[in-house]
Amino acid sequence: MSKREPQVFFIGAGPGDPELLTLKGKRLIQSSDVIIYADSLVNQSICSFAKEGAEVFGSASMTLEEIAGLIRRSVAAGKRVARIHTGDPSLYSAILEQMALLDQEGICYEVVPGVTAVFAAAASLETELTAPEMSQTVIISRLAGRTPVPEREDLRSLASHHCTMALYLTTGMIERAVSELIAGGYPQHTPAAVVYRASWEDEKIVRGTLEDIAAKTLQAGVKQQALILVGRVLDPLVKSGARSKLYDGAFSHQFRPAGEKDA
Repeated sequence: MSKREPQVFFIGAGPGDPELLTLKGKRLIQSSDVIIYADSLVNQSICSFAKEGAEVFGSASMTLEEIAGLIRRSVAAGKRVARIHTGDPSLYSAILEQMALLDQEGICYEVVPGVTAVFAAAASLETELTAPEMSQTVIISRLAGRTPVPEREDLRSLASHHCTMALYLTTGMIERAVSELIAGGYPQHTPAAVVYRASWEDEKIVRGTLEDIAAKTLQAGVKQQALILVGRVLDPLVKSGARSKLYDGAFSHQFRPAGEKDA
């Protein structure tokens, strides 16, 4: 990509709480002339950071061509554009196709990362997704639906690793997802949780195991805008037993010799 001054900024708005928007994202929104945000998912209060006179558009009802056309016309008029996506733009945001069109037009852009929902969900669940000696790997994926998933990444195959798993865009198919996870090797007693609208004021958490999480989620009426998390790290008892080497006095590293006493 050219090192020219960006005219368009793809900004990750974070999971929902406006305070989880990055400082850079906020600054760019405040200085942009045109705001195009994913209004079906992004907290509308993010748009309150726009400067007076800025044009604000919701993109939920727009096609890719309409979004690209709006960006193209805005840039041609000398305006700075903030394209706001939920969470982090690198996950399930469809920015590749938008960037491809901007590349064809020779329009310079920059991608600004944001806090993705899985990390907000982990915070709400008060867990560490990579608990020592329990799971050092997090798989972020989804169950195939209207949008297909590569065959080599089917949920049953991924489940064979028994690591921490976070599933986006899958809650509406949770019964099928659970069946695939169990068929892939997760025991039925594996802890699981569904977090609806992580970090929003109306956040809802459903806890259980693979044996009962689907029924509990359906009973709670949660069907979308939620994440499914699976893994031993979700067991609340993990906190009492997990300890990393980082702060172990018998473990040396470049900043602390082994055996050094606490100050």
